[in-house]
Order: sequence, then C-alpha cells, then structure tokens
Amino acid sequence: MKFGIIQFPGSNCDLDKLWVLQDVFKQEARYLWHKDTDIGDLDCIVVPGGFSYGDYLRTGAIARFSPVMKAVADHAAKGKLVIGICNGFQILCEAGLLPGALLRNRSLQFRCEHVYVRIETQKSPFTCAARTHEIMRIPVAHGEGCYFADPSTIAELKKNDQILFRYVDASGKVVDTASPNGSIENIAGVCNKARNVCGMMPHPERASEEVLGSADGRVVWESILNHLRGVESVPESVLAGGH
Repeated sequence: MKFGIIQFPGSNCDLDKLWVLQDVFKQEARYLWHKDTDIGDLDCIVVPGGFSYGDYLRTGAIARFSPVMKAVADHAAKGKLVIGICNGFQILCEAGLLPGALLRNRSLQFRCEHVYVRIETQKSPFTCAARTHEIMRIPVAHGEGCYFADPSTIAELKKNDQILFRYVDASGKVVDTASPNGSIENIAGVCNKARNVCGMMPHPERASEEVLGSADGRVVWESILNHLRGVESVPESVLAGGH
C-alpha cells in the first residue's frame, strides 16, 4: 500500500509516522512537501502533528491554504483515505474536510500524557479492525485539542455514527475528568459523512510498539491496511485480545 505523509514548515510528527508505516508495518511511504500539487497514486494521505507554520493565527489556519491541500481535497473527493492526527486534525477541520473545530484546552495548558480512548464504532476504515468499544492507551500532546461543534452538528455526527473516538477513564466510562482538553462529549476523533476522512487528537503512531509503553495504537493502522486490502472483519488476534 502507498502512503503519503505531508510535511509542513513546523511539522514534528512526520518522521514518527514514516517509521511506523515503513519500518513497523513494512508499507511503502514517502513524504509530501507542503508545496506539492501532484501527489501521485497514493492509497492514504497522512496529515501529521506538529506546529504547522508555527501555529500562527491559530492551529491549522495557514496550513489549510498550502498548495498540497488542494490535492488532499481532490484525493478525498475520489473516496480515498485521509487521516489527520493532532495538528493534522486541526488542519482538516480548518480546510472544511471535517466538521467542527479544535479550541484551546480547557486548562489553558499544553497537555502531554497518556490517555484512554474508546473506539466508538467499527464502521470506518480507521476502526474496522477493532473490537466494539475497544480501549486504547495512547498519548496526546496538544494545547488546542478541545473539540467543539454546534448542537446541530453534534446531533448529525451521532446520527451518522461519525464519532470514532472518545476519551474515557481506565474502565471505559465517559467521564469529564477523562478528557485532557474539555472536548464536547469527550470527542477525541471523528470522520466525514463519506467515512474516508478521519481526524483524531491522540497519537496512534506513538503507541504502535511495546517499547514505547503501549502498542494499542496499532489497531488504527491495521484497520487502514485491512480496509485497503478489502478485509473488513476483525482479525482473530484482536478477538483474542491481541491489542
């Protein structure tokens, strides 16, 4: 499978994603520069975390005008996969590829820690390898990760099963104290109506090897690969507790 990882001035999670895709999952992956307009025949575009353009104005506000984002929008319009993580989620919201916005953390502090995230649905290319309500322990690292949308948008997200991830406590309960940023309804990630564009604030690439303290994030990459291979069922290793 072919993955493209966008590099903006200020990106700092691009190498993490290249390592996971190339070295951990043995997939073909390459960088896309923010000025690129021809991205070639890719299966999935990854919009990484970091501080694109120094987070000037607000997170993602400048990056959404980069030439490469026109190619990302065209890629998504064809039904191909796009996943934005952390700053990538912010950029996709700014670009109008995902609903809602990411606001300043409730604490007004940058939060860098492991959190518990519950997978809310298997019905997406980004979660199809997961168990129902599977819990991942993965890290966050952001200052503006508070997801917000108006009530009608939240209602639409629920109706269409577009909420992919929620912050929970260790037992899997949705409680206010589980959210590191104050996101509305503890939302940690969503997808678009077509289900081929995903945004999430936690970092699955930083929890894809046991040496990092958790490999729970692997299920996100396994889901993408399963989808691209046409395999939508949950692998036996997952059913047996492989995550």
